[in-house]
Amino acid sequence: MGMSLTYRILSGHLVAGNLKTGEEIAIKIDRTLTQDATGTMAYLQFEAIGVPKVKTELSVSYIDHNTLQTGFENADDHRFLQTVASKYGIYYSKGGNGICHQVNIERFGVPGKTLLGSDSHTPTAGGVGMIAIGAGGLDVAVAMGGGAFYMNVPKIVLVRLTGKLSDWVSAKDVILELLRRLTVKGGVGKIFEYGGEGVKTLSVPERGVITNMGAELGATTSVFPSDEKTMEFLKAEGRISDYTPLEADADASYDEIIDIDLSSLETLAAKPHMPDQVVKVSELKGVKVDQVAIGSCTNSSYADLMTVAAIMKGKKVHPDVSLVISPGSRQVFEMIAKNGALADLIASGARILESTCGPCIGMGQAPRSGAVSLRTFNRNFEGRSGTKDAKIYLVSVQTAAASALTGYITDPGTLGKSPEIKMPEKFDVDDSMVLPPSTNPEEIEVYRGPNIKPLPIKEKLPEAVVGKVLLKVGDNITTDHIMPAGSRILPLRSNIPAISKYVFESIDPLFSERALKEGGGLVLGGENYGQGSSREHAALAPMYLGVKAVIAKSFARIHFANLVNFGILPLIFENMADYDKIEQGDELYAPYILKELSECKRITFINKTKGNAEYKFKHNLTDRQIKIIKEGGLLNETKSVR
Repeated sequence: MGMSLTYRILSGHLVAGNLKTGEEIAIKIDRTLTQDATGTMAYLQFEAIGVPKVKTELSVSYIDHNTLQTGFENADDHRFLQTVASKYGIYYSKGGNGICHQVNIERFGVPGKTLLGSDSHTPTAGGVGMIAIGAGGLDVAVAMGGGAFYMNVPKIVLVRLTGKLSDWVSAKDVILELLRRLTVKGGVGKIFEYGGEGVKTLSVPERGVITNMGAELGATTSVFPSDEKTMEFLKAEGRISDYTPLEADADASYDEIIDIDLSSLETLAAKPHMPDQVVKVSELKGVKVDQVAIGSCTNSSYADLMTVAAIMKGKKVHPDVSLVISPGSRQVFEMIAKNGALADLIASGARILESTCGPCIGMGQAPRSGAVSLRTFNRNFEGRSGTKDAKIYLVSVQTAAASALTGYITDPGTLGKSPEIKMPEKFDVDDSMVLPPSTNPEEIEVYRGPNIKPLPIKEKLPEAVVGKVLLKVGDNITTDHIMPAGSRILPLRSNIPAISKYVFESIDPLFSERALKEGGGLVLGGENYGQGSSREHAALAPMYLGVKAVIAKSFARIHFANLVNFGILPLIFENMADYDKIEQGDELYAPYILKELSECKRITFINKTKGNAEYKFKHNLTDRQIKIIKEGGLLNETKSVR
């Protein structure tokens, strides 16, 4: 039996374990990326490990999230990131150079390599044939220190593409179709590998759109073959030497196969407030639009913006619509400026933002109260835009541009013939805003502003645990619910005591105060707890508040790992009926937690509030993860073995 592309790359990086579904393996990480919302904490953790220089072949620190400088905090963090990169052998992509995933696929994506990033959309690089995985900053810090990355071997799903996309239908519609079929939980514990004749019809940027939003499926990652299209892209980027052909064996076996006929797809949109609430755009006809936002790491490539410019040329944005556009990189920005497309966008009435994440993470451009906002982004969680009652739809750039012109959600097919956009034979390459590390690192002093506070450390797991249920929540709780983003909160990422005040703010504004008053406690959750971004602050801040365990029906992969990394025990309801029996405020007691964690897969909890009712919660921790929990987190465990 032949080998899948996924197994081919993983087998070449295997450090420990066997490539068998469900078994824990360790893989060597070739490259890492961080961004400024997660990077400060990741590099504080890297410093705490005590390694004088990164041991990866390439690590890059990007400035793309916290660029709205309304106070000193973000600028101070950027100075810290620049100096720490220079000192420890890390490349530094300055603010304005672009969104990490767009710049990475342009300038650093290499087929067959492994990439670990402290951002959940790191799998974008799968569009160029990498195994690229999003993780918490501590996992990335350990990888930079030379440590392996551990994960359970996912199921491998072949998405077999046939046909060719019709006019006005885009790569965004491919991933929205998968979300329609599978939901935001459909990719948990899986890697999506794309194959079939239809792959050859998709450019690298189009593939990147699809792998980017594989994160919304809950997938570990997604990957495309490295083929002629990959070679063309790398050649145009002046990196032909990075090209390696890679594909699955013809007789490769898969755990699951999904067939998609590209020619049968229609333009799609995700309705509020989940990426899987997918319907045909034609079904939304007549919905009035207040705002259109084009950009993000999903849809900000040269081809995307050239498409928008072609649609908008000679036309005007509807008077009732605000259209904002964020180029994905300085390369894209410069090229559309030189060829006149930028002038067409400006003439249409579009507002041009800098090459950053911007509105996607609630960093500016919050819509008005109750507004309908069409966005080419990857997430439309309630309140993520900065306006809690706004209705956010996820669409392709074609649908976004068409709707900006008409003032209503509009199927772009009604505009006539779709524009033909040709990929350039040569991109304009200028890496002057990527700063290499110092050749004299001993002379570099790391800058630390007053908002950068010491890293909180958790104590070892005691023999018994007691605590009240601080909060009980339902299904699909996102990391935005747990630890919000936005311009008000993101600047506090390097100050855990300050940012912890906002934990669960959108659900229960008194949570932080209650947790501190009670000396910590427990959180109860439903299905898919912790879906969304890789932000480890959604575990780190609750750890600071004293959260000892999260008991849920199921967990999203990255958040589960982050809980373990920070010593919070993730437990799963064995009897789902127990979820309804336990209430917020109940006091639970686990008298033998340390002993049971070591000896069995079930932990006994007693409900002191309800007549000492007894519950059994299970866990699926590996022996390695159990050791981390007992030590009080991955940082403690890493330092203990050095």
